[in-house]
Amino acid sequence: MMDNKMICTELFENVVENGKTIGFAFLGRLPYYRGLGLSMIEDIAVTVDGAPAAREDVRFSVRGKTYTLDEMETVYDDRWNFAEKAKITVLRAGGLTPGNHRIEFAVRMRVSYLPFVPTTKDTKDLALAA
Repeated sequence: MMDNKMICTELFENVVENGKTIGFAFLGRLPYYRGLGLSMIEDIAVTVDGAPAAREDVRFSVRGKTYTLDEMETVYDDRWNFAEKAKITVLRAGGLTPGNHRIEFAVRMRVSYLPFVPTTKDTKDLALAA
């Protein structure tokens, strides 16, 4: 597994829609060497500066499509490939203040041949530009 490479450092930004900052986003990778269908991603957890984001506030985007975590449970025709960068957005009114923030990113996945459900996790300090 490549847990320490899950959070990518090249994108960390506030997300603005219709002139309002609705949250923040970063790029994340799946650390499983085969990739997985989206329905096999059981959960994505994001914590910023020690505060966990609510599951319903997390959005997952890959190849131009965006899903809630509940929607991903029934997506059988799309996948998250190994090393592919997905945009992870967390809805949070006002976004984040400029400066350094500690991001924790955990992915719980279902792998058919494993007798347990692995959760992989990465933590990085990222700087949000003004």
